[in-house]
Amino acid sequence: MRVVVTGKEGQVALSLAERAPDGVQVILLGRPELDLAEPSGIAAALAAARPDVVVNAAAYTGVDKAESERDLAFAVNGAGAGAVATAARALGVPLIHISTDYVFDGSKPAAYVETDPTAPLGVYGASKLAGEQAVLAAYPGAVICRTAWVYSPFGANFVKTMLRLAETREELGVVADQIGNPTSALDIADAVLTLARRLKDDPAAETGIFHMSGSGEASWADLAEAIFGASAAHGGPTARVRRITTADYPTPAPRPANSRLDCRKLAEVHGLSLPDWRPSLAAVVARLTQENAK
Repeated sequence: MRVVVTGKEGQVALSLAERAPDGVQVILLGRPELDLAEPSGIAAALAAARPDVVVNAAAYTGVDKAESERDLAFAVNGAGAGAVATAARALGVPLIHISTDYVFDGSKPAAYVETDPTAPLGVYGASKLAGEQAVLAAYPGAVICRTAWVYSPFGANFVKTMLRLAETREELGVVADQIGNPTSALDIADAVLTLARRLKDDPAAETGIFHMSGSGEASWADLAEAIFGASAAHGGPTARVRRITTADYPTPAPRPANSRLDCRKLAEVHGLSLPDWRPSLAAVVARLTQENAK
């Protein structure tokens, strides 16, 4: 099976490449050969890669920067995603599109299910919602996987930021009134690869929108404390966590207070559920501390 992935330097793309089992070839495409901001070249780039399945993991992910780069965010996350869907449908291959918890406003007291009303708070969330809509309009048989709070050994993410800051600071103020599901991109990759195989082998497999995030919940402060606990176990950097409120840490883009995703549909329909976030986090932190010690 050839899985062609857009966004060759992203956390999910690199995790897919690392986790691919024997018999699965993961081909990563990105700029300059494939640029979601330049949709005219997407179809040719995908066709040349000869995919059995396409995973659209490319995205404009600068949540705060998107507030001042609205046009670029919508070009990549909206129109670009739609162009990938159009190309995948023309090739007659399944498409898995990665989306986000930020399509919700966070006001629901419980975890979000796939059918809950969307109401993004900022430009990033709005652009990703536009992408979902463009994907399903172009390719009604596509699969959309919404995930949240993604971290990995790759790229820029909260885990790596905490470890870096702890190298020079004894105490860090971390928001404690936003909750969500921390999710390892390596776990996402395992589930996406299983799903890709199912979609390739079974044309009748159910498609549509699914939530795919780590099991268990945490606040950002909870997550930071877990990061430092895991880091200390491997002789890595640690810091005290000072629990603060969202109001104490203003950002250009507002964040949902509740980012929890209910992933029961994915489990019921496709038999897939991501592991508890704590062991997955510990494994990533162990890897990062060992890499940083070299």
